[in-house]
Amino acid sequence: MEVQSIAVSSSVVVFFLIVLFRVPEAVSGRPLAYGKPDPKDAAATARWLVAQNSWGVLSTISSDSGGSPFGNVVSFSDGVPGEGCGIPYFYLTQLDPTARYALVDERSSFTLSEFPLGSCGKKDPENPSCAKLTLTGKLKLLDNQSSEAEFAQNALFSKHAEMKDWPKSHNFQIFKLEIEDIFLVDWFGGPKPLSPDQYFSFAKNVAVA
Repeated sequence: MEVQSIAVSSSVVVFFLIVLFRVPEAVSGRPLAYGKPDPKDAAATARWLVAQNSWGVLSTISSDSGGSPFGNVVSFSDGVPGEGCGIPYFYLTQLDPTARYALVDERSSFTLSEFPLGSCGKKDPENPSCAKLTLTGKLKLLDNQSSEAEFAQNALFSKHAEMKDWPKSHNFQIFKLEIEDIFLVDWFGGPKPLSPDQYFSFAKNVAVA
């Protein structure tokens, strides 16, 4: 009886240790993000969101509907994992409106949320403590022969492996967002003041979990 009691007690202890120290599961199958910066550090938070995310909503000016905004879900990368530069790069085809619109009017904005990373838990995506970022600027087509295009392609293909097998006949091209303005909310109290210079001067490369 005493041996059985000890065995039961040991099982209970092991169970609580597992519950206490287990790695939390991702929300709805989304990967967890680790190392979220302190909300007081706006530059770190913005760079973290760009490094951790792999897709967002890219908005351009529609030349088909009198200049109305057109938002499109797109994949992107700012560098190979752990070496993000902060510049979002995109692999786009003119068969899709986004690239066509950008070639007519470069004005664009790119919006990211912390929510897809799984670190907001049960909070609503609009909750201010679930960070959101909008980068506004110009969507530029890169020279395919430039060193930046080579860097961007490595960045994109390292994060989105299937891109390299996308149809050559669709003439995918590499674009980048030239950032002019930054809108960041990562806590209560409204948007954080953050200039492009502050954003790019953030020295620490944020590793992708």
